Amino acid sequence: MDSLGHVNNVTYVDYLQEARVDMLSVHAPAPGGEELAEGVVVVRHEVEFLRPLVFRLEPVRIETWVSRIRAASFTMRYEILDELDGGEHRVYTRAATVLTPFVFTAGRPRRIRPEERPILERFLEPDEPQPDEPQPGGAG
Repeated sequence: MDSLGHVNNVTYVDYLQEARVDMLSVHAPAPGGEELAEGVVVVRHEVEFLRPLVFRLEPVRIETWVSRIRAASFTMRYEILDELDGGEHRVYTRAATVLTPFVFTAGRPRRIRPEERPILERFLEPDEPQPDEPQPGGAG
């Protein structure tokens, strides 16, 4: 909390981590998936602060999904929001985190295992390519 009663920007990243661990350990339990909740490291965070979140007792909602799966990393996206009347949303933050599986005993990253890929695919909602983004294979 800052001096104006806003949630501090570092706290948002804590919220994202809690949502990620919850998604991978509670909502995606499967044989071989345990390491995805605990055995990953953050490669990159991108956080877009859209409006201040002020202290209150009511919880906010955090939408979490996987937007990209690569051989040795995956990207998770998040929205911290409130649901308003009429199905509208008030979005406070949009974020993305690139994660890679990591072997802590060896101190090195590893590839996503075949048994882990379906766990991530359950939550896959690929990003729409942007018009100025190069497309795989040279298209676009």
